[in-house]
Amino acid sequence: MSPSERWLGGLQAKLLLSHLLVVAAGLITVFAAAGVTGPRLFERHMAGMGHMRMNGPGMAAMYAAMEAVVAGAFRRALLETLLVGGAAALFTAIVAGVLASQRVAGPIRRLAAASRRIAAGHYAERVAVTGSDEIALLAASFNDMAASLEHAERRRLELIGDVAHELRTPIATLEGYLEGLLDGVVEPSERTWARLHAEAGRLRRLVEDLQELSRAEAHQLSVVVKPVAPQAIVQAAVDRLAADFAAKGLALNVSLAEALPEVQADPDRAVQVLTNLLTNALRYTPAPGRVDVQVSPAGQAVRFSVRDTGIGIAPEHLPHLFERFYRVDKSRSRSLGGTGIGLTIARALVKAMGGRIWAESPGPGQGSTFSFELPAAR
Repeated sequence: MSPSERWLGGLQAKLLLSHLLVVAAGLITVFAAAGVTGPRLFERHMAGMGHMRMNGPGMAAMYAAMEAVVAGAFRRALLETLLVGGAAALFTAIVAGVLASQRVAGPIRRLAAASRRIAAGHYAERVAVTGSDEIALLAASFNDMAASLEHAERRRLELIGDVAHELRTPIATLEGYLEGLLDGVVEPSERTWARLHAEAGRLRRLVEDLQELSRAEAHQLSVVVKPVAPQAIVQAAVDRLAADFAAKGLALNVSLAEALPEVQADPDRAVQVLTNLLTNALRYTPAPGRVDVQVSPAGQAVRFSVRDTGIGIAPEHLPHLFERFYRVDKSRSRSLGGTGIGLTIARALVKAMGGRIWAESPGPGQGSTFSFELPAAR
């Protein structure tokens, strides 16, 4: 399609044509009204001058002839005036229509060009936002969409890099030990088999986490909600990790408010969420330290909080903690075995059960608190 054909079929041409059609309709109306009413009004005014006619032979004929000449001159003058005025109005309408259509079509063309560049992979593309009309709102929404796409693409690249890193370490360990066994450099002892088994288990857990993450982001997690006692959720999670807390030298305290209502939750999933938060507290709280589990009513919900005396979190990291593979300290997290998936899955599970989850921290070195709420059973 040639540029002229593209312009003729574009929004600017359509807007200009609509302006011209409005002007044409106005001109036709003016011409019709003037052509019909102008001569009649003129004749009425001329007839009103009949009392001024002078008597005498030939005067009546002279007056009739003069009236015809004046009427013809009036019609021609009226027509010429309308033509000149119409031409001036048409010219003004064309100029105004071009400017107005350009003002409307220009930002839309820029939006279309920017969307093509984003489709080609240039996610940093943005458009200027001027004014506060609907086109400005469209441009602002476009920029928000572009920012979301850029963020998603950045997280996708980070996801690929993080998964590759997490897979590389156990695979390299397995490969090294297996090559050593094949070459006879490594003795096939119980310690060797235990190390191989541990690395295989690490791979299996990573794959399971990735599968769980995929289901969570696709909203395909299986959740069976029913009334559950909060005490049962806390007891199951604490029993799983009590030995680990004791082995590390951390105090684990549980505080349950009186007369707690049951919550609407999937028992296994709720225990999974609380276990995940306790595992994080165990991982990032150095000994001697303390971890407190508190459960209390919160309006029409029940709040579960895990407060630790650990390394704390800087304010700029708090909004991103529940993003997949996000790490406050990548090297520390890898050395401790974390993948950055658990909190993302926990958020998806809490949302699936109708609750919410968040994190708080006064700052580095001052501990942190992870809380989630589940709706109370009616």
